[in-house]
Amino acid sequence: MGASAGGVDALSTVIGALPVDLPAVVMVVLHVAPDGYSALPQILARAGSLPVHHAIDGERVEPGVVYVAPPDVHLLLDDGCVVLDAGPERDTPRPSIDRLFASAAEQRGSAVVGVVLSGMLDDGTAGLQAIARHGGIGVVQDPDDAAFPSMPASAARSGGATHVVPLAAVGPLVDRLVRRRLDPAAATPTSVGEERT
Repeated sequence: MGASAGGVDALSTVIGALPVDLPAVVMVVLHVAPDGYSALPQILARAGSLPVHHAIDGERVEPGVVYVAPPDVHLLLDDGCVVLDAGPERDTPRPSIDRLFASAAEQRGSAVVGVVLSGMLDDGTAGLQAIARHGGIGVVQDPDDAAFPSMPASAARSGGATHVVPLAAVGPLVDRLVRRRLDPAAATPTSVGEERT
């Protein structure tokens, strides 16, 4: 999941809607000041029932846990483990949503569900395209529903967005998509009017 401006509230809403038995790893990038302290793990832990902490380089990821990118490092996935990379910002902020999504897509292919929430500019757009190329799913907050619409609007236009939904629908949709990936017969179809594809 990725967010920028307006992202703390958006992420709190989504994480708060995820069930304690979520059968998926959740990795979160929020653009924050590089030299600041991030209280995001504590905020997200209070918002929902899943355990949340700043990701630690080299730790093995586990389903039902939320891993938050620390300030000023990229959060990546490699062989089931966290990689924290202080490499260049390139054309995106550090941490970069695009880099997280690209690494997850390369590692987990069609099992990946990428989520882009409120924010400015276009980080996450190229990452959702990478997820789509690997057969994964892109979920984007409806720009009309976002505090800062430019980032989700860019992602929605990119061709990498499978679903564009209001913020309140993102968490339940992610839960259904993850379970559908595990057991296609167990998934409940999304109701008409709940999502735009």
